[in-house]
Amino acid sequence: MKKFVFCAVALGVAVSFTSCKSKEDYYRRAYEEAKSQEAAVAQQTKAVVVTPTTKNQVVPVPTNTTTTPVDLSGTRTIEGGVTVVSGNQLKDFSVVVGSFQTQANAETLKELLQSKGYDSRVIKTNETINGHTGWFRVIAASYADKASAAQLRDQMKGDYPGAWLLYNK
Repeated sequence: MKKFVFCAVALGVAVSFTSCKSKEDYYRRAYEEAKSQEAAVAQQTKAVVVTPTTKNQVVPVPTNTTTTPVDLSGTRTIEGGVTVVSGNQLKDFSVVVGSFQTQANAETLKELLQSKGYDSRVIKTNETINGHTGWFRVIAASYADKASAAQLRDQMKGDYPGAWLLYNK
């Protein structure tokens, strides 16, 4: 009787170990699904490229207006411009709350922010950070003035401690 119970338990253990797939398979499948979703979105999305003006470009300034210098302290710029992947166009100052290497992860955070009432969007940069080029940045909201953007950034620091201001002109 003891031999029968021992054999039954051993057989049950052997079956349970061979029937379970490793977590690596699930991660690989999720990664491949995210990549295919990203490729599908990239084909459907028309990107708008915002590029900085060149040094030699002449930009006409109306004579009846006065220009005031923009305070850029506490803001960052992205060299090479950005591409709006999803969402509305950027204004001068934006609150960045996340940076991702995959578009699917950025889109997930963007949708979460939209469900909370933010006018969020995803942009793609051509920056190279830690050997990886092409980062997807999640913008919570974008404003024409720095004060409004800074106020939102300060509010969001509790949930997103790394939130920062992007100047895009």
